[in-house]
Amino acid sequence: MSTSTETAFRELRPLMFSISYRMLSSAGDAEDVVQEAFIRYQHALEDGAVIESPQAYLSAVVTRLSIDRLRSAVVRRETYVGEWLPEPLLTDVSHDPAAQAELSDSVSMAFLLVLERLNPVERAVFLLHDVFNYGYDEIASIVEKEEANCRQLASRARRHVQAERPRFETTPEQRDDLADKFFAAFTDGDLDGLVSLLAADARTYGDGGGKAPQWAVPIVGAEKVARLFLAMSKQLLRHELAVERHEVNGQPGAVVRTRAGELINVFALDIADGKVQAVRSVINPDKLRHLGPVADVWALGRQPRD
Repeated sequence: MSTSTETAFRELRPLMFSISYRMLSSAGDAEDVVQEAFIRYQHALEDGAVIESPQAYLSAVVTRLSIDRLRSAVVRRETYVGEWLPEPLLTDVSHDPAAQAELSDSVSMAFLLVLERLNPVERAVFLLHDVFNYGYDEIASIVEKEEANCRQLASRARRHVQAERPRFETTPEQRDDLADKFFAAFTDGDLDGLVSLLAADARTYGDGGGKAPQWAVPIVGAEKVARLFLAMSKQLLRHELAVERHEVNGQPGAVVRTRAGELINVFALDIADGKVQAVRSVINPDKLRHLGPVADVWALGRQPRD
């Protein structure tokens, strides 16, 4: 890798990852896209191309590659087993440069799921303009459409997003305090405590992808969700699992690990109006490998009781 490519990689990788991850909701796919973009950048330089703005060049390549991947992903998701959720990011892990890219509510699982309702080009135009502050002239060049068309695409996407945009607790302190209480009640098996922290119409979603045990449909209602977590708390005790508090996709969450440190699943919470509105659990091992070693949950479940 040349010096100019190394400099561009160091300075621009977080932004490029941020764009691609928000497009694809997949850390693994986003990493692949970013690597491919920098390879193309290096080859262009070797072929004598004069690239005045590495950011503009890489933004275009990353966005176009992401659009192509997203079109294929939409087809794959039609046959996905069970609930589909984005791959989680631990956004409080300071040593990962990609995790330090401009993080906000726009990386939350709830927001990414809203973006799933947009077609790939709408998603790209909306993100580039409304999240990353690119001008419509730049976006038109990137997605190879007229500027007026890009404005229309952004306006249509914005209406969809604003109609369904998730609400979150106004202050991080309130949000994190409630999350601490929720995971403490979960760990302690405190049914009443869980019920008191959940909104009356709270929902829990699980993504096992057919590769790990997971409830098949969303669980709805404070009492039902609380009893689900009460049952899971017994599994924590039985298998000596640890619940680690983390920020997941910019929102409060937690990671569940085995005694050996292997990942079981990742939880992300939506908190608003002083209550937990939604809990999302990703246990599909394919969506956790970028975070570290993953446990065999099926084997864990087959272990004999003491």
